[in-house]
Amino acid sequence: MALPNPVKIPTFVQILRWFVSPLSLLEECTKNYGDIFTLSVSPQLTPVVIVSNPVALQQILTGDSSGNFSAPGYKNSTFGSIFGPSSLISISSTEHQRQRQLLTPAFHGDRMRSYAGTIRDITEGVMGTLETDKSFSTRDITQAISLRTIVKLVFGFYEGESAKQMENLLNEMLNNISSPGGAAMLYLRFLQRDWGSWSPWNKHIKLQQEIDNLLYSEIKQRRKQADTSKSDILSLMMSARDEAGESMSDQELRDELLTLLIAGQETTATALAWALYWIHKLPAVREKLLAEIDSLYENSSDNSDINAINKLPYLNAVCCETLRIYPVAMQTFIRRVEKPLQISGYDLQPGTLLYGSVYLTHQRQDLYPEPKQFRPERFLEKQFSPYEFLPFGGGVRRCIGAAFALFEMKVVLVKILSTYSLNLVDNIEVQPKRRGLVTAPASPINMVITGRRNSSNINSLSQDSLSARS
Repeated sequence: MALPNPVKIPTFVQILRWFVSPLSLLEECTKNYGDIFTLSVSPQLTPVVIVSNPVALQQILTGDSSGNFSAPGYKNSTFGSIFGPSSLISISSTEHQRQRQLLTPAFHGDRMRSYAGTIRDITEGVMGTLETDKSFSTRDITQAISLRTIVKLVFGFYEGESAKQMENLLNEMLNNISSPGGAAMLYLRFLQRDWGSWSPWNKHIKLQQEIDNLLYSEIKQRRKQADTSKSDILSLMMSARDEAGESMSDQELRDELLTLLIAGQETTATALAWALYWIHKLPAVREKLLAEIDSLYENSSDNSDINAINKLPYLNAVCCETLRIYPVAMQTFIRRVEKPLQISGYDLQPGTLLYGSVYLTHQRQDLYPEPKQFRPERFLEKQFSPYEFLPFGGGVRRCIGAAFALFEMKVVLVKILSTYSLNLVDNIEVQPKRRGLVTAPASPINMVITGRRNSSNINSLSQDSLSARS
């Protein structure tokens, strides 16, 4: 079966570069072959077509419901080895639709608004541990904030022995899979062998068992002591019923919980670290953003003039540009061609696998002039389509927590920037690199608190004011 523009690099070199420097590989390929080419870097190492043309992406991502394409969960085995066979990422078709419907209420707008106070309090608690004029790792702080937030929202607690144990185990798991070697272990099945206590896979399995013990213990306890008044995500998941009146099984609950706990904090932590870097790297961006945030507090006595945090235009533009320039997810979830069709002038046969390249789409000169420049104004000057700007993927596989992730970013940034004056320790150019299954800063982003800003109006804003109109 002929595929579009097979990349003329030995397969083992493609694989090596995919794990070590995937973005440079993608940029080299698009320079040589254009916006459609074929690599051998899928989890099963079968050829996969990489697409970055918005017209083609629209055809692919809207084709999920037409029968031209499918979004097979079994092809996401890289994630399945972490999250389990019943995760939203690992399942397909009607099963995927059912599970998505059961999870949706936890991320509904009304529910999301109630999370604002929790996010703000956790941010304040984490930032309060830092000392003035003492350097700290931005990624460590944003990870602590996002991890405690997701643990709190999922279980209803972020203090106590269970919360601490869960945080420690999740941190350890993320660190284990964050290196290129860890990513390779998840991609390449022949590395998933237990060769004793010294082997990486043995360590991964033992760690996962410890996490499972905590998750199943919590599920068991909740089933024994059902409390309909609780509003945490686990309680909502346990009370949800599908069209047949069936609830989620323990296995389904476990897999979805682990998916939320890992995917729900790793991506947000990375995006927040990048946002703080760019805001303080570029003084003009920082000053414009602070002026907008300060105006929110200055007008707090008149609630009719207070836009929701996630409606502040420049804040939204900064967050969107952060997610554009170095998107945490490099590509959409894999799609499979189900009927003979043509994309970008190429005939594709059933069985062909495709990735939509989020990174390459976001780097298109025709969409984003000077794409390497961080310029939030792009998102004030133009509204991009879901096939031009797609940091959370698209179609039936679009991230279910996309709205919440963006909302969390905004609440955290407003809390930090309105309370603290920060500086970068080193004014160096930070580049992206692979961090496990996502991309992240290649070098530490170290910052320092130089003082506190005038926060007399900060606490006068009610939680409803801060989170109104999600």
